[in-house]
Amino acid sequence: MKDGMRPQTRIVHAGSHPEKQKGAVNPPVYRASTVIFPTVAAMREAIENRFDTVFYGRHGTPSSFALEEAVADLEGGYRSVTAPSGLAAVTLSLLSFLKNGDHLLMVDSAYDPSRRVCERFIADYGIETTFYDPLIGAGISALMRDNTKAVFLESPGSLTFEVQDIPAIAAAAHSGGAKVILDNTWSAGQFLKPFGLGVDVSVQAATKYIAGHADVMLGLVTAASETDWRRIKTRAGYLGYCAGADDCFLTLRGLRTLDVRMQRHQETGLKLADWFQERPEVKRVLHPALPGDPGHAIWKRDFSGASGLFGVVLGEYPQENVEAMLDGMEFFAMGFSWGGFESLMIQTNPATLRKASPWEEPGVCLRVHAGQEDPEDLIDDLTRGFERLGSGQRS
Repeated sequence: MKDGMRPQTRIVHAGSHPEKQKGAVNPPVYRASTVIFPTVAAMREAIENRFDTVFYGRHGTPSSFALEEAVADLEGGYRSVTAPSGLAAVTLSLLSFLKNGDHLLMVDSAYDPSRRVCERFIADYGIETTFYDPLIGAGISALMRDNTKAVFLESPGSLTFEVQDIPAIAAAAHSGGAKVILDNTWSAGQFLKPFGLGVDVSVQAATKYIAGHADVMLGLVTAASETDWRRIKTRAGYLGYCAGADDCFLTLRGLRTLDVRMQRHQETGLKLADWFQERPEVKRVLHPALPGDPGHAIWKRDFSGASGLFGVVLGEYPQENVEAMLDGMEFFAMGFSWGGFESLMIQTNPATLRKASPWEEPGVCLRVHAGQEDPEDLIDDLTRGFERLGSGQRS
């Protein structure tokens, strides 16, 4: 990529090499397992350079290499590694830097499957996890131990949307010799550039915003340094992780429109958040881009924009009323994802997950994803939903 190229241009061209693909703008889909070599010497050379050449399908193909190059460019990292899902990317990042006897500091507002990996998987291999308050900042120094080898952040948290002081936490972690891993899925790497804030490894569920069309399962791990990248790439090989060529193709195609899609998600999300704030049914809107949000100052310092995912705390309503509201939504579907073109809304219960920082906000919690629909249609849908919430009557 040329120096000085603006971000909107970079995202269109990063990882694209038509001169290597007979002029094709998009890299073709390389569905390959076996790769053959013309000579013993060529095979030997491929073995020695397996991370930088097409060696065997599991280690990568031009389809995955193009995507990895583009995402590393997006986030400002050294290189990326693909994984078969976002959760696989989280697990890969943890297993790359933790071993039996090590200690992990995991943010208490983390994505629920990430929590379960800590509590129900890596614990069986002798890795201890301490959950910490997402708002701890530099105070995390008090939780560091001699065997703390990694500190995991998710900012903002994908249920309760606390914004973490990444530079302060990173400085404390590095002072104790720990790696800093960030789940950067909320910003899609578009609105937060992690490596300038002290992050060593950025993890994304490309399933969400990067792919953007609700039809791909894929994760990405991007490292700031060559040393860390090679460690992650090696561990991915040991685990047998690889992403399918078709998923890589679809994700790279989605990446090309990420800038314009994220702008629309942001605009619609903020319009909905402002609308929610005016509703008597709503006690609180959890959106760091709102000036009244507790995390707004840090968000404004570190982020250049906001995605379409945020939370809403309603008053206390009977569960049957909440279900009447959700069951009758026309445009807000219920599903365990976000980042696609479709709007989503689900009921959540953060109190059941927290350990270090209890969730004490009374009322019904909703997670909202603002999709690509016209915001006025979404507001009309929500207005009808709140009528059902108040009456308990289904449409």
